[in-house]
Amino acid sequence: MTGAHRLDVPDDVRNLSKVELHQHVDGSIPATVLWDMLRRHALNPVESFEEMSRRLELQDEEAGSLLAYLDKFHYPLWITQFYENIQAVSEAIVRDALSHNVEVLELRYSPVIHTYGGLTVRQAIRAVLSGCNRVRDDHPQISCGLTLIAMRQHGPHIAKILARQAIGESQHLHERTGVVGFDIAGPERGNPPTLFGEAFAVARAGRLGLTVHAGEDAEPDYVWQAIDDLGADRIGHGCAAVKDVELLRRLARDRILVECCPTSNYQTGATKPGERHPIFTFLEHGIPVALCTDNTTVSRTDQDREAAWLLRELGPDGLATIEQIHSTARAHTFIEAVDGTPSG
Repeated sequence: MTGAHRLDVPDDVRNLSKVELHQHVDGSIPATVLWDMLRRHALNPVESFEEMSRRLELQDEEAGSLLAYLDKFHYPLWITQFYENIQAVSEAIVRDALSHNVEVLELRYSPVIHTYGGLTVRQAIRAVLSGCNRVRDDHPQISCGLTLIAMRQHGPHIAKILARQAIGESQHLHERTGVVGFDIAGPERGNPPTLFGEAFAVARAGRLGLTVHAGEDAEPDYVWQAIDDLGADRIGHGCAAVKDVELLRRLARDRILVECCPTSNYQTGATKPGERHPIFTFLEHGIPVALCTDNTTVSRTDQDREAAWLLRELGPDGLATIEQIHSTARAHTFIEAVDGTPSG
């Protein structure tokens, strides 16, 4: 598998109520929306939408390279430096999720890399929340929340500052969509989770959910650190965990959910072509999982396509398993309802 974008989606998959816990804003801006913005600002580097799409979406011949995957985030940053643009692309992402019957949506986002044009970190955060709320005004059935990402390469001090900013915009302090979680992402190797302990202590004290990108491009010990040193409630990707039986037991025992992104994992090389995806090992060990898209535009995928791929792998009786996965993900969302219970 190099991507779920080739699969036909059965009606029973389309009709499923879905929960998305791991979707990045930058890599999920619909290509048509970004293309229109680039042209409006006279920033389009190519003359046709088809050419632009190739620069935004990972092509089959590029699969297996994390570097090629990350290169697709280059052009969105040209546009997402301005409040109105961030607001508009966030709105477009939520509306697209709705079209795939997503009822609980956690977006994730690193506000620091959206401040080069002069926005403050708070403005960069509020722009996404505003876009989410615009959709929720018309479609209150969707629950939205934002998980803020501290980039590893920016270092632990910036992460701690961002954790404090996150608390000020947290959902439990506001009546509408707010920040619900805290995360680290970016290059894993050489940036062990344990370095970010102080930032996660701040986020925990501020009642934010804790998730960590770990085990995507590093060994199982980084997943251990995310759990033991950062207190992670969930793990992003976690592919390397399948190498460590004791770690699998720990994830199952403590009900630490793994946010699985099958298409993305094959495309970045976190899971090699022809290998069995770790989601099946996690399920067999009783580890809670969520089925996630990671970056819908870069990976040319969506919640329907990810579910269709999983159904094909599980066989004709797999629909009940997929329903249970989404039910489990709903129980692990960081989004709270008005009464303080998990949303949905």
